[in-house]
Amino acid sequence: MADPDAVRPFAETGAPSVPARVVAFASILVAGAAGGFIGWAIADLQCTGDCGTVKGLGGLAGALIGAVGVAIVVVLALRAMAEWRTIQARQPAEAPAPKRQPDGGRRGDLRVQ
Repeated sequence: MADPDAVRPFAETGAPSVPARVVAFASILVAGAAGGFIGWAIADLQCTGDCGTVKGLGGLAGALIGAVGVAIVVVLALRAMAEWRTIQARQPAEAPAPKRQPDGGRRGDLRVQ
């Protein structure tokens, strides 16, 4: 029988797993690219004539806004994942099964039989 006070082996670290970091980095890059395209398109719709600088600045602003916004969400998600792993590691390795009452859980049933 397992010791209920035993905890799973876990090295407490704030670093997320490698796959989580790769997905986080890729999502920031995708959001930056999408924001850049959106910013460039908005600047292109607003400007007539030779507007290369304006389109470039619109794309840069859109890319920064998109990447920073997603980066904030990613950091919060990775921190939540790390905290969840810490909480899971501190719980007993094998939780005891809930005990059933001999009468099938009907104790205190007020219905007339």
